[in-house]
Amino acid sequence: MSVTIVVTTVLSLLGLGIAFFYMRKVTSIPLDMGLSEADGARLKFIHGAIADGAMAFLKQEYKFLTIFMVVFAAVIAILIDDTHTPDIREGIYTALAFLFGGAISIASGYIGMKVATQGNARTTVSAKKDISNAFDVAINSGAVMGFALVGLATLGLILVYMIMSVLLADLGEENNHILMEVIAGFGLGGSTIALFARVGGGIFTKAADVGADLVGKVEQGIPEDDPRNPAVIADNVGDNVGDVAGMGADLFGSCAESTCAAMVISAVVFAADPNALLYPILISAIGIPISLITKLVVSVKTEDDVAPALMKLLIISSALMAVVMFFVTLALIPEFFELNGEEYTSLDVYWCFLSGLIAGLAVGLLTGYYTSENYDPVKEVARSCETGVATNIIYGLALGYKSTVLPYLAIAVSIFVSWGLAGMYGVAIASLGMLGTLVIALMIDAYGPVADNAGGIAEMVGLDKEVRRRTDILDSAGNTTAAIGKGFAIGAAILTSLALFAAFITAASTLEGEPITMSLLDPLVYTSLFIGAVLPFLFTAMTMKSVGKAAFDMIEEVRRQFKEIPGIMEGKGEPDYAECVAISTQAALREMIAPGILIMGTPLVTGFLFGVEAVAGILAGSLITGGVLAIASSNSGGAWDNAKKYIEAGHLGGKGSEEHKAAVVGDTVGDPLKDTSGPSLNILIKLSAILSLVFAPFFVQYGGILL
Repeated sequence: MSVTIVVTTVLSLLGLGIAFFYMRKVTSIPLDMGLSEADGARLKFIHGAIADGAMAFLKQEYKFLTIFMVVFAAVIAILIDDTHTPDIREGIYTALAFLFGGAISIASGYIGMKVATQGNARTTVSAKKDISNAFDVAINSGAVMGFALVGLATLGLILVYMIMSVLLADLGEENNHILMEVIAGFGLGGSTIALFARVGGGIFTKAADVGADLVGKVEQGIPEDDPRNPAVIADNVGDNVGDVAGMGADLFGSCAESTCAAMVISAVVFAADPNALLYPILISAIGIPISLITKLVVSVKTEDDVAPALMKLLIISSALMAVVMFFVTLALIPEFFELNGEEYTSLDVYWCFLSGLIAGLAVGLLTGYYTSENYDPVKEVARSCETGVATNIIYGLALGYKSTVLPYLAIAVSIFVSWGLAGMYGVAIASLGMLGTLVIALMIDAYGPVADNAGGIAEMVGLDKEVRRRTDILDSAGNTTAAIGKGFAIGAAILTSLALFAAFITAASTLEGEPITMSLLDPLVYTSLFIGAVLPFLFTAMTMKSVGKAAFDMIEEVRRQFKEIPGIMEGKGEPDYAECVAISTQAALREMIAPGILIMGTPLVTGFLFGVEAVAGILAGSLITGGVLAIASSNSGGAWDNAKKYIEAGHLGGKGSEEHKAAVVGDTVGDPLKDTSGPSLNILIKLSAILSLVFAPFFVQYGGILL
């Protein structure tokens, strides 16, 4: 057994152990700590409603996904067959890896959701004591998500490699690329779950959020988390569904897909060296102890420490990864190796990793600059509210478009450097470099909805204003880190998709027995680029319209309850929270199907009808425009959200002013952009690429029937 397998397994189990430790630490806090009997009972009721609503949605979603996974696994088993190995039906093993990847992704989302719904109310009661305790509970809840997901991802990859190595032992080292193509099914399984978790979760949360805001805040004039609002529980459930389960599945997919892409390419050169072959898996595993050290050295003592502490987590972990991976890379990668006729060195591979790591940090920091109320771009959007809603929308859109330039340049530099240093393999390693601090990225992202829910619970229970003020400080920092997390996820998706694209070309070339060429002078390739370029816009339109449809149902229900249930506004009538949760659940499950068909159907139909080159054109076109649109959408939405919070903090007239009303409308417009369409575009560009990689044998053998 290779050193890489042993070390990765140990580190994966360490990650799961750390997650269990922090879960016990969070759940050991009494729900009614420091509360009166009446407040304690009210808090337990609200906490239970949020937790039950979140788990009810997951149960319904996973029931649908289980059926889909089994059916699609059968499709994989039937369609995929590498004719170079007639004695082995590759599709059957790929289908097994696909199901395993999906199961691991589901487990990761469930764990993250479970602890987030346990941590929210405990953050609220801890805020009665001081900000330090409240921060610890929220960040510990996020830590469970980070360590558990990365631990499961790396352990799952090692297990699927070992199992498939035994099952396909007859292949021999010369056919190791087939083994890696089978393992790519694991990444496809994780990405498929991410599709529905991201799209479905995004539709759920924004339907509830838009309904709660437009009727409660705009029409009725009540606070955001007022218990009189029938959609308030659904809104809090949505924070967990979209930003915990959805983000977790998204980044799990990126981790699995980048690793699979790197191993497909490295199988060409490192077939006889398992330590170098499995080096991509170890990159993510190394992040586990690095993230633990980082978390232990960063603490919060005062209110002013909260936002800097979250940024320190990113910066310190990145610096530590840069140092440690230098020695790991030189130890595992041969000093000299050859790929596609070019000679590279282990030091070249390290610089590729570092370029991705730096690009990821740059994208995160730039996202923070464009979406935080502490900097000029968001303040400018807030000031635009002085002249009404129209100028607020104009400035918010302009900010989003402008904010794409520097992150794209950072990613472009990383691609140029890594491709020049180590070819396609270098790009795959750069994508893993960007994901090197994945544990920390997940930790601070899951922290956000926990802190947000904590503030909502404090408002609904009617606790002291000081408690809400402290949770608002946590939430404000969480909003910025959530935006950073989305930017990080988009950047990772772009590099991951490019790595998968390279792996797809490599796999198809190996199967064809000659290099796959893509010339812009080829009308098939050029036409496919155009079609791929419009896919993200069609997908965005579909998801935004889905949010609109779901929000319409929610608005009608909230209006009905305010009208028909006596005493709601006086606090005497009890809203029907469960009905609003049910509306969001049904809408999310219904509306996520069409975008899913678009993403998964396009490369399959294109490859079958027009062949490998057409699929490559589709992937390249959707990657370029999808990344730009994702960054612009996410940052516009984040800027509108924080511009509203900037005004609510007492600037430009404060709450209730005309400026605030304009900001609320802008925030409502931005909600589906930052939490549904923007993040979901990650899945489009990644899933299309991993799907194409897995189905490369099918495209080569049966594709291009119209040519």
